Amino acid sequence: MSRIQDILAKAERDGTTRTTQPTTVAPSIVTRIPIPLTDSVLDTTPSIGPAGADLRGAPMTDVAPALRTATATLHPALVSAIAPHSNAAERYRSLRARIAQREELSPARVMAITSAGEGEGKSITAANLALTMAQERHRNILLVDANLRTPVVHSLFAIDDRPGLSDVLSGAAALDDALVFLPELRLTVLPAGAIPEYPAELLGSSAMRRVLDTLRTRFDRIVLDLPAVIPLADVGTVAPMVDGALVVVRVGTTQRPALDQTLAAFDDQKVLGVVLNETH
Repeated sequence: MSRIQDILAKAERDGTTRTTQPTTVAPSIVTRIPIPLTDSVLDTTPSIGPAGADLRGAPMTDVAPALRTATATLHPALVSAIAPHSNAAERYRSLRARIAQREELSPARVMAITSAGEGEGKSITAANLALTMAQERHRNILLVDANLRTPVVHSLFAIDDRPGLSDVLSGAAALDDALVFLPELRLTVLPAGAIPEYPAELLGSSAMRRVLDTLRTRFDRIVLDLPAVIPLADVGTVAPMVDGALVVVRVGTTQRPALDQTLAAFDDQKVLGVVLNETH
């Protein structure tokens, strides 16, 4: 039995997941992250920097800023910046290290974060992981809200949602006008933009491929917050363009057949692993 099967089987025995059908894909990373979602479970006292980000002494010139800059107001769940010494933030650093180990086999410059259904923590995972990666010196990190149906990344940082990715893909805005650099966090964000009529078509378009190709030349890592896989076609259209994928599983919520379907949206070699959300 694979490592992921072992962990999910144990979760089932503990009563924390539903269904018993085994998965057929065995990613090499399985990480448990207890993600706090409310102020009551956070150490909200910033420890380093105005936004609580652990900048590790790196000068701001390490990151080439976008044409737009903004000062973020962080959602309490962004523990990687607000509470960098917390247990949850340490889990994200551990996840970052595991991804780096996995990349010794195959680099994943463009990384997708998704889940089977909505409300499983993928956007918070994507944002915290991007923040953690941005804390490394000399690393240019971009977080892209590629959920063109129900975007939330802009709200996590309290920045404008337009112009954004959809506007760039439709030709309504230039890429440099849509990128938002957050100097205190050393992170660049590309919000989703206006909600389009046909999100899946935009994500699977040649324009999306060209945008990703351009971003590859400008950033060391591109973290895509994708929509949930079920019941939409959006992820399947963009999956061939990414180098790797992490699937967020919320224990007690994600069902095993849904997890199988989500993993099947990507080529086996692109699945970096599974993040178990809200485990204790």
